Amino acid sequence: MFRFAYSVFMHGVFFVVGFTAICHSERSRGISHYSAARDVSTHSTIAQGRLPLDMTEEATRTFFIVGPTATGKSELAADVARSVDGEIVSADAFQIYRGFDLLTAKPDAVTLAKAPHHLIGTMSILEEMNVEKFRQLALNDINEIHSREKIAIVVGGSGLYVKALTHGLSVVPVIDAKLRADLNRLSLEQLQKRLVDLDPETARKIDMKNRRRVSRALEICLTGGANRSCRGSSLLPRGTVRAGRAVTASPTVSERNWTQHSNATGVFVFRDREDLHQRINQRVEAMLKKGVIEEARAIDEIGSTAAKMIGLREIRQHLEGKMSILQCVEKIQSATRQYAKRQLTWFRHQTSFEPLNISPLTHDAAVKWISQRARRSCAKG
Repeated sequence: MFRFAYSVFMHGVFFVVGFTAICHSERSRGISHYSAARDVSTHSTIAQGRLPLDMTEEATRTFFIVGPTATGKSELAADVARSVDGEIVSADAFQIYRGFDLLTAKPDAVTLAKAPHHLIGTMSILEEMNVEKFRQLALNDINEIHSREKIAIVVGGSGLYVKALTHGLSVVPVIDAKLRADLNRLSLEQLQKRLVDLDPETARKIDMKNRRRVSRALEICLTGGANRSCRGSSLLPRGTVRAGRAVTASPTVSERNWTQHSNATGVFVFRDREDLHQRINQRVEAMLKKGVIEEARAIDEIGSTAAKMIGLREIRQHLEGKMSILQCVEKIQSATRQYAKRQLTWFRHQTSFEPLNISPLTHDAAVKWISQRARRSCAKG
């Protein structure tokens, strides 16, 4: 399904991408997209104070369908869930919001009616979301699905959200204002040099041209953060008071890689490049015809997380007269293709899920292939 979303590095959420090469054999095929969910989720487990189940223990009763935007994951996942008597938990960073049904490419009513969906359209667009909050909500829903003796099918393309379920959360320090202000005064070149000196391992793994990520990596390093390779961590041990404030800890995605530590099973679906690009382009054009401009125009106020969805900035610029409708469409298409490329790279290097290229397959053949693996995987539990 077509997902309009920017790369999800949320507030205060930093993690070190550990690259694990995944065997890409002739069995490479592909499938569907971020699943969606109707507003069926209840969160009584959290409300009652009971801890949600840990995915490392429940992995054998949960199956993942992941992949880039516009592959058709939602339609596939709905039919798979119906086939295996399962329920879908969406791992989409923006479909969780109410409104923007077109812009976030939420599943249509026919797709939603095929199986129960969770974590779609459940949050106000004013509310901020992060990995920790998603994990709590998703684990609660997964727990309740399992209590009904059903298979939980996690579907989506938000890599950090998926990894939070398969690997849990670790802690990194919350950075104090003075340290952040000190780093903000440095140039990007100075930040880069400092990170290379203090934590060369992290410097090799992150986008060194992205000032925010370089700065965040330095913050974590200098406050005794998650990466043991950091030579600056001893300068400010965790819990040390700096500028009158104690350095505390907050959850973030674990830096452990998938293949070494995850018991989760699933499928990584994708399409041939030309096929995927054509689907992306057609989806954007269809969105415009269905009224996505009016959908965006009707929104007066939006939170900083929801504001990151792909397409919103371009539509607003069009509404302000800064670009034509043709330019708007082209820019959204281009941004979405780039996003899909980043997703492909992420899942190829960060998952041990079996790859499936659905371009040469019929819909029914892909559903059958995935359903068989879901049954086999969950039967082990």
